[in-house]
Amino acid sequence: MQATFSSTLLLTILLAIGLVFFLRAASKDRTTTIDVHSSKPPLEVLDGITHWLLDRGWKNNGGDSDKQILRFQGNVNSSRLLAVFLSVLGGLGAGCLGLVIIQLHPSFGWWPLLLSCLGGPLAGIIYRQRASRIEALEMRLMNSPERIGSVLRIRAHRDELIALENELSKNLDLSSDGSLLSSPI
Repeated sequence: MQATFSSTLLLTILLAIGLVFFLRAASKDRTTTIDVHSSKPPLEVLDGITHWLLDRGWKNNGGDSDKQILRFQGNVNSSRLLAVFLSVLGGLGAGCLGLVIIQLHPSFGWWPLLLSCLGGPLAGIIYRQRASRIEALEMRLMNSPERIGSVLRIRAHRDELIALENELSKNLDLSSDGSLLSSPI
């Protein structure tokens, strides 16, 4: 009987480790760089992207005219739904750990169940603190003698690049290599 509870404790601890890695992955920095092509003139494309970014809450953070770079910054908030989900998972996992501890050491009484009161909110708080951050977006105008139109190199969070490509591809005739939309991660 003791061996069963010990193996259950081991599995519960492994699940807790999995939750920690899930928390890290949920708040991981996913900054990516892509080249975007357009048949329209560079000023029209830059102006369209700039207005789109400003409408989405990004702020112009200057740039470097010599290197032809524009910089923007925006505050990225954490997902409330994911924070609640991670809190529920953390609470359930900590409660399971408490139940296993009670079975292994009955002398502790019901006190190990209080771990669920600690694990739930802690998982949500850790996620919210790590996922809420200030993101940067950089656009650089690339000179491309072989292409007519404009070529931009954009460095930003992957989700923002996907939104940019989805929403502005028709209006500004934007195209990239398609790797953002085809990648599963």
